[in-house]
Amino acid sequence: MKFKIKFLITFLIASFYSYSQEGIPVYSDYLSDNYYLIHPSMAGAANCAKVRLTARKQWFGQEDAPALQTLSVNGRLGERSGAGIIFFNDENGYHSQKGVKVTYAHHIMFSRDEVDLNQLSFGISAGMIQNQLDETSFGGSFDPLVYGSIQKDSYFNVDFGASYNYLNFYAHATVQGLIETRRELYSDYESDNVRKYLLSAGYVFGNKENITWEPSVLFQLFDQTKQKSIDANLKAYKNMDFGSLWAGLSYRRSFDGAQYSTTSGVASQKLQYFTPLVGVNYKNFMFAYTYSHVAGDVKFDTGGFHQITLGINLFCKKERYDCNCPAIN
Repeated sequence: MKFKIKFLITFLIASFYSYSQEGIPVYSDYLSDNYYLIHPSMAGAANCAKVRLTARKQWFGQEDAPALQTLSVNGRLGERSGAGIIFFNDENGYHSQKGVKVTYAHHIMFSRDEVDLNQLSFGISAGMIQNQLDETSFGGSFDPLVYGSIQKDSYFNVDFGASYNYLNFYAHATVQGLIETRRELYSDYESDNVRKYLLSAGYVFGNKENITWEPSVLFQLFDQTKQKSIDANLKAYKNMDFGSLWAGLSYRRSFDGAQYSTTSGVASQKLQYFTPLVGVNYKNFMFAYTYSHVAGDVKFDTGGFHQITLGINLFCKKERYDCNCPAIN
């Protein structure tokens, strides 16, 4: 009985984002030079078209552990527009979802010339997502709610966001799941509200000839459950002849948690994990690796979450912006 209770608490904490986590889960992949993955207004905001391929795997050695793969492409269209597309596949035990998002962004440049960065951007993404529940191996006694086959349900959704990039400073605001859509894969009583709010900001300072530092934050709020979390990030960049080396650390903490019984009474735990990350930009190519470690006494597994990102920049402008702004330059 104690094992079942402990497993339930572990599941609730580890699955903090499972409710309303429709579409692409928000992990730390945006820190691998991929803010477009969570903010549609960043489509075409940089001076290069960007292709990013990410693979994430949790709890190596555990069968049917969560795994996520994304492929994103975005770039400039003319002087004031940007476009992008994202493909993703997310698997978690018997549940999986796959989908595609198509993005259009509009950029307003307030600078007097092309090297000073002062840009306000708006973006909108329209996506089609398919949820899937594999009941083929459920077995057991007869249950009218279990069909014993693979159940599928597709729905349409929209994200909208805005970004402001001014020299070394940036800020983003995005509403994911703006449109409420009926999803009946699990129950007729499922909520239509999958809306989530994302706010992020950061600043880059330091000498380009030595090391530059980039502190940033990301705040998340689920509209239906009012669950909240915050990321505190710090990255460092070192310019090299071939490109740049960079490393960082991200700390995520939820504002909500769960209580569980201990030998001395009742304790509570909130989701929190640390994510160190390293990367290299070699000419127009990039590679990044991140490892997330969950903190706390109650865990499903002692292993962490591994993530690899590969990328390439295409069609870059010859003249870069005169700022410490790695997400744009």
